[in-house]
Amino acid sequence: MRQLPVIAVIGPTAAGKSDLAVDLALELGGEIINTDSMQLYRGMDIGTAKLSPEERRGIPHHLLDIWDVKRTASVAEYQSLARPLIDDLRARGIVPILVGGSGLYVRAALDDLEFPGTDPEIRARLEAELELVGTAPLYERLRERDPEAAEAILSSNGRRIVRALEVIEFSGRPFSATMPSYDAVYDSVQLGVEVPREVLDERVAARVERMWEAGLVEEVRELAAHGLAEGRTASRALGYAQVLRLLGGEWSEEQAKDETIRATRRFVRRQESWFRRDPRVVWLPQQAPDLLGRALAEVLR
Repeated sequence: MRQLPVIAVIGPTAAGKSDLAVDLALELGGEIINTDSMQLYRGMDIGTAKLSPEERRGIPHHLLDIWDVKRTASVAEYQSLARPLIDDLRARGIVPILVGGSGLYVRAALDDLEFPGTDPEIRARLEAELELVGTAPLYERLRERDPEAAEAILSSNGRRIVRALEVIEFSGRPFSATMPSYDAVYDSVQLGVEVPREVLDERVAARVERMWEAGLVEEVRELAAHGLAEGRTASRALGYAQVLRLLGGEWSEEQAKDETIRATRRFVRRQESWFRRDPRVVWLPQQAPDLLGRALAEVLR
């Protein structure tokens, strides 16, 4: 009997990825590996829509709740954790099912992707410059030094621009040479969960309302007491960044909620753009009554 491929269930926020992943795991004898960068953080439950133990339906979930909120996310470290886990599951005849909307984390787990080192001194200098002058001058410098990288990075994404310039400066190589390829290291199937844009926009708004009702503000207040605002990555997470501004007296609760909805919708469009660029993704309509059957057919073909 042939070994089943590694499965990745991907797509934008609020598309219904987690439920499909659990359904597949129940059908195929699989276990789930998280590829949502924010679900790696302990205590960030409501705002990341982390499945409750009941919603996991007995399926083991890996790489949840492993980092403190003060820790800066590292996709290289994530890769070093995910790869041995995938190898171990496969060796035991268990199907690894990756699920999450962090595109680079999915690629780090599945594809031939190497991460260059860092230089704290260069990074600190570039970050200080970013703070002083904003993204525009740094993005222009990136366009001059590595047009291909600039094409792939949003001009507003200061963190990625700084990272690209850091790699160029300390390695002498274009940052684009280190960017993701489509060369997989595993036999894998990527299933994209597709939801019409207008439906997705409605789901995002409803999801944010549910998070507020479930106690997102209190969750952020509790995490703030444990250093959330000090965390370079966690403090910028959708919902958490907005509630921190509410707790700081900068915004009203309504403003924080509305901005969370707007920011999430913008993020959804970026996710879709990222995943659509990968020609290997098989897109499945989430609203199809036979969604699970279609997904199984792709995995078993």
